[in-house]
Amino acid sequence: MKGVHFLISTLAILASATFLVSASDPSSLQDFCVALNDTKSAGAVFVNGKFCKDPKLANANDFFFSGLQNPRNTQNPLGSNVTAVNVDNLLGLNTLGISLARIDFAPNGLNPPHTHPRATEILVVLEGTLYVGFVTSNGDGNRLFTKVLNKGDVFVFPIGLIHFQLNVGKVNAVAFAGLSSQNPGVITIAKAVFGSQPPINPDVLAKAFQVDDNVVDYLQKQFWYDNN
Repeated sequence: MKGVHFLISTLAILASATFLVSASDPSSLQDFCVALNDTKSAGAVFVNGKFCKDPKLANANDFFFSGLQNPRNTQNPLGSNVTAVNVDNLLGLNTLGISLARIDFAPNGLNPPHTHPRATEILVVLEGTLYVGFVTSNGDGNRLFTKVLNKGDVFVFPIGLIHFQLNVGKVNAVAFAGLSSQNPGVITIAKAVFGSQPPINPDVLAKAFQVDDNVVDYLQKQFWYDNN
């Protein structure tokens, strides 16, 4: 009987280990998987949300993006402009789990509260002074972490948490952000809540935000600018 019990215990441990291993992302079995916009191409394979070209047909341009040295136009209601470099415009990033963004700020420009559902973000300030922060989840009490960053400073925003950046200097500011996904996604909180299509039932928002229906009606009629 002891042998039977030992065998059962061993099998249970192996089953648990197998479950844990399968719960993580699989290791890549090839060097790269360049995304394709043409899904009808011969040899296309669907991998992680994108079709991939035959690796033998890949070339240097699949891994190249140019122009991030150029300032972006910040003449908009938010006073900021995000230039994302992700799998949509740098096809060689597909399956590599990384992307990049340049963020330009006018004085008092804001990158409004938003989340990246699929990525942690690390931000470095190249020019100017930024007030940045993120809010923890409900279970952690929605604590606010903030910091004023100057040129050369770095700050990390954990995956999925609401965060923001505000230019508190008197001159333009520039930051670069690295994200731990080739397609991190972005959800701008105000735009998603009050600018959804079709609109969320005003009764839901009035109760959720504990405000009058007229306030919700006003907010839903605003133009919610997308700086991405």
